[in-house]
Amino acid sequence: MIQPLFALVFFEVVVVLTLVFKTPLRKPILMALDKSKQGRGPVIVKSAGGTLFMVLVSILFNVTLMQNRATDSGTVNPTDQVILATHLLEASLLGFSLFLALVIDRLHYYIKELRLLRKTLEAEKKINQNCPVEDVTSKNPSKST
Repeated sequence: MIQPLFALVFFEVVVVLTLVFKTPLRKPILMALDKSKQGRGPVIVKSAGGTLFMVLVSILFNVTLMQNRATDSGTVNPTDQVILATHLLEASLLGFSLFLALVIDRLHYYIKELRLLRKTLEAEKKINQNCPVEDVTSKNPSKST
């Protein structure tokens, strides 16, 4: 299970770096993220994230059981040390992948909002350029008299 987790973490890091820096792959990744947030996508993502979180909790529970068993007996079994190290690696990879998934979600949201704000700003600039500049005194005649 460690190799797929490493692949998942590396893939998520590549997606984060692609979203942070302006690359040619940014637009297709944003479109794919837009498509995944439509229809049944959010339900699938939430269920997959929940499943990964429950696996993480299970692994952490097993780690605490192994540590308690080692402290109760007073001696540490070498097999338990190897299994404990493997469980800790899996837990750290799972936690990091869940964290990167949240980072990807927030980056997508902020990039989308930034794009919307830029479009609104450009529209306002065009409106201001097309509108003639009016005399300030004509707007407020009470101050001119």
